[in-house]
Amino acid sequence: MMMACLQVGMTGLLTMLAMPVFLATGLPEVEAEQGLLDIVEKESHPLLHRQKREWIWNSLFVEEEKNKSLPFKIGQLKSSQVVPHRSFEIEGEGANSIFTVNGKGDLFVTKPLDREKKASYHLTAKMYDGNKKLVENAGEFVVQVTDINDNCPVFPKSYNESIMERSEIGTEVVTVTATDADDPTTSNADLLYSLVPGRGTSAFRIDGATGAISANINSLDREKMSQYVVVVKVLDMGGKSTGCPATTSVTITISDANDNLASFSRSTYEVEVPEDHELNKKFLTLIVDDRDRPENKQPIFNIPSDHSKIFYIKPNSNKDGELTLKQVLDYETKSIYTFAVQVEEKLRFPAENLNSAITRAQDINDNQPELTVDEIFVCENDATNTVIGTLGGHDIDDREATFTFSLARESSNFSIKDYGNSTAAVMVKRGPFSLDDPNDYSLDVLIGDGGQPVLTSVTTLAIKSCRCDARRVPIQCKAGARRTGVSVHALVAILLCILTILVIVILFVMRKRYQKDSLANMKNSGEIHEQLVTYDEEGGGEMDTNGYDVSILTSACHDGSLLRHPDHPPHPSLYAMVQKAPHHAQQPPPAACKGDMAAMIEVKKDEADHDRDGYPYDTLHIYGYEGPESLAGSLSSLDSSSDGSNLDYDFLNEWGPRFRALAELYGVDGSDYHHHY
Repeated sequence: MMMACLQVGMTGLLTMLAMPVFLATGLPEVEAEQGLLDIVEKESHPLLHRQKREWIWNSLFVEEEKNKSLPFKIGQLKSSQVVPHRSFEIEGEGANSIFTVNGKGDLFVTKPLDREKKASYHLTAKMYDGNKKLVENAGEFVVQVTDINDNCPVFPKSYNESIMERSEIGTEVVTVTATDADDPTTSNADLLYSLVPGRGTSAFRIDGATGAISANINSLDREKMSQYVVVVKVLDMGGKSTGCPATTSVTITISDANDNLASFSRSTYEVEVPEDHELNKKFLTLIVDDRDRPENKQPIFNIPSDHSKIFYIKPNSNKDGELTLKQVLDYETKSIYTFAVQVEEKLRFPAENLNSAITRAQDINDNQPELTVDEIFVCENDATNTVIGTLGGHDIDDREATFTFSLARESSNFSIKDYGNSTAAVMVKRGPFSLDDPNDYSLDVLIGDGGQPVLTSVTTLAIKSCRCDARRVPIQCKAGARRTGVSVHALVAILLCILTILVIVILFVMRKRYQKDSLANMKNSGEIHEQLVTYDEEGGGEMDTNGYDVSILTSACHDGSLLRHPDHPPHPSLYAMVQKAPHHAQQPPPAACKGDMAAMIEVKKDEADHDRDGYPYDTLHIYGYEGPESLAGSLSSLDSSSDGSNLDYDFLNEWGPRFRALAELYGVDGSDYHHHY
């Protein structure tokens, strides 16, 4: 009995421990586990009813257009019911075709989904045990398809609007609106508007959030520019560079207002009127110049004199002045009338320059127009009539130019649409395009300035071909040639640069040639010469008496010159004579010259410093001096015959006739020398 009570008590405890789980989940009512109910019934305890079980869902979401690794898992069906060998079934939108489930409850999607076609799918699920017995009944759940930026904005139309000239800044023209099929609650459909830079863009502005276009200046003048075409660009993703773009054109016509003064086209008129001319009938029309449209002209004519009693002027349908008679004329009374006529006008807006309608200093049209265009590209899949760029013009003449655009040479791929307001669009004529095409795409554009006479120029535009994504954002581009058009000013600048370089080269060559000629003249001059005397013959015995006069070399030490003996006139054979020095054993050798080495070096240095065209002195092997100041004495044999040697060679006379010449060479005295000459 105690064991039974303990068992019942434990069972109740287990039941109480399990109760919070059922209460917390708030699950639907399901049959209790059979084993636990049997124990309770056996012990005659009241049946404990559990809370209902239900599916435990995580939020199920799937991204649209996702197609990698199909099928892929998007979630799992879970239940608080613990059942071995369970199985699942799903029913509803796309069940078992778009969505599938396995035995573990894993839910799969089998193909890409498109949120713009269907944003959500409603399904129900059932769970069975191993005996195919229903354990969990149908529970509805929703698969939400999340948005990606797979749709570009779209403008439903192009716009044609108007605004009054001289309107105040901020006057609204039109509001453009683009639509985007992406989820409006995400940035994928967050649109930002802007104006594409071009001619006339500065005259207007646009609200980036609303697309409202308004006047940006208060000087819109129909007579200067009667129409503007602005290109509006919109980007999704809040205007980020990764956003998908779209464009549309807005044609803005400037409405006319009475803002120009009227003036007469001629300063004087002469007319003959018969004296019987009918009263109030026109006899002269005074033509009025007014740049406003006829319906806005309001001229007021006046004759500021007594002649106003005789003559009267009134405007006709063209607002010109018709001169009529108020009184009958009498030729005999007065045959000539001279009077002035004034024209005034009450303008809607104050004129900036009252004389501008009468007189202007006119500039002649003598400059060719130049094409202005941003870099343009074409995508491989661009369709016909896709706008790939806008054209504008520039003219340095001091006049308002009206540019026109056309093809200078027919193109099979591209066309030009002239908006008629000095802007134009480059459009695709025929595609598709390919980066593998070896040819480059280009376009020859003819631009005219609308002047008198009309001046034109041709510019070749290089059009890059690119591989783009769905938003027409370039991913990869093929490099192409840049614009080849060259203006006259650029060509003149290039020619001047070439001429300058040519002149510099000519001057440089002439200078080098002058230096070369100067050096040649210097070498040919007799004033500068340096000679090397080379001799390599051996001694000729007694014939050496007719060789060289070495005494001349030592004479420079005594008088600083290489002059011959002062007692004898110059003679060419003087240098061929040999002077034998007197033999005195006790006579010391002549003293060497002192200090002349330093003087020679200074002279040579001065010559090298001041002779710019000559070669450096140290490049010539010149032996112009032998230093006599060395303590070791001279190593040369030039002075050996007169160096006062202590050897006595008279004994050579005793050796016979063969040695007599040698004895005379080394032993004869000075008197013998002078005796021979």
